[in-house]
Amino acid sequence: MSNIELNALVTQTRRDILRMVHKVNSGHPGGSLGCTEFLVALYSKIMNRKAEFDMHGFDEDIFFLSNGHISPVIYSVLARSGYFPVEELNTFRLLDSRLQGHPTTHEGLPGIRIASGSLGQGMSVAIGAAQSKKLNGDQSIVYSLHGDGELQEGQNWEAILYAAAKKVDNLIATIDLNGKQIDGSTDDVLYMGDMKAKFEAFDWTVIEIDSGNEIDAILKGMNDAKKASGKGKPVCVILKTIMGHGVDFMMHTHAWHGKAPNDEQLVLALNQNPETLGDY
Repeated sequence: MSNIELNALVTQTRRDILRMVHKVNSGHPGGSLGCTEFLVALYSKIMNRKAEFDMHGFDEDIFFLSNGHISPVIYSVLARSGYFPVEELNTFRLLDSRLQGHPTTHEGLPGIRIASGSLGQGMSVAIGAAQSKKLNGDQSIVYSLHGDGELQEGQNWEAILYAAAKKVDNLIATIDLNGKQIDGSTDDVLYMGDMKAKFEAFDWTVIEIDSGNEIDAILKGMNDAKKASGKGKPVCVILKTIMGHGVDFMMHTHAWHGKAPNDEQLVLALNQNPETLGDY
């Protein structure tokens, strides 16, 4: 896909996110909008993935979403990547839907390998999957995405220490560094200091993407991360994003972490993201 096509898909994904959470008056648009460029680029350009989904994921790159509350963006990206019909987005958060508020596995939704939303667990799962690939002689990469506020949970740091000690160098873990969480600024809730220095102190290779809402910057940073993998250290990508990116009144605030737009706000938001590929 060209960058023009990628950006068109980003716009359409934003429309999907907004319409999903608006319909049921529930969901998490802020972080979803902030990670849209990253996940579109990951599935469209970066990962080596098979057309048909299977839970084993052998001989292909696989992805784990740790901060599962941003399910609207992963559902849209998976649907737009052909994992399930785009029309199924219309069932988001409804009873008996495969598209629950946090991803689940019991309904067998293609593209989802773990239930997530209980924050802090995805790093451990991704490390286990990466080690499994090594044991099976699979040279593919495991990718994961984590919220910055999520790293306030201690299990992450046990896993981060373990990954370096065991040289899990086929893992690329991306941190969505937007500085916001449900209760406000991450600095105000629990200041975490220099994220890059922390990961480096735990003996990870760190790649920073300062413009985490620009396709070119993401592609360059993730390609650098891929080049750094396989060299004895796990790789951390610090992705600096803007919560609510693409909708002016949702940006730079935690207020839209878990709040759906009303009818008037939806129209304003959609007008900032003109239809490109067709709504569901």
